[in-house]
Amino acid sequence: MSLSKKDQRLRRSRQTRLRIATQRVARLTVFRSNLHIYASVISDDGAKVLASASTAEKEVRESLGAAGKGGNAAAAAIVGKRIAEKAKAAGVESVAFDRAGYAYHGRIKALAEAAREAGLKF
Repeated sequence: MSLSKKDQRLRRSRQTRLRIATQRVARLTVFRSNLHIYASVISDDGAKVLASASTAEKEVRESLGAAGKGGNAAAAAIVGKRIAEKAKAAGVESVAFDRAGYAYHGRIKALAEAAREAGLKF
């Protein structure tokens, strides 16, 4: 039996999450849909979300303009900057990047690089 594309991604993400759990640091996790990209900083014990940002937020949609395209690298960079600012406000300086089984390129890479530039340490 072959796995669906989603199941393959979730299988890859499990391996990453197990490795991150042993590091005992907060993790920056991402979810990507066709229309939007979401990022959350989750506490080291996995109990609560410390900060979150997405292209579905009102302020982000307004900054994207009339087209409101949340499914591109430019939008991902905006979310990366916002998540870094919110994480720092919550007192988180350093995180482990959990790309949730997605390949590190395109929107995922844009979000990660923007978060690094905004001062979040991976």
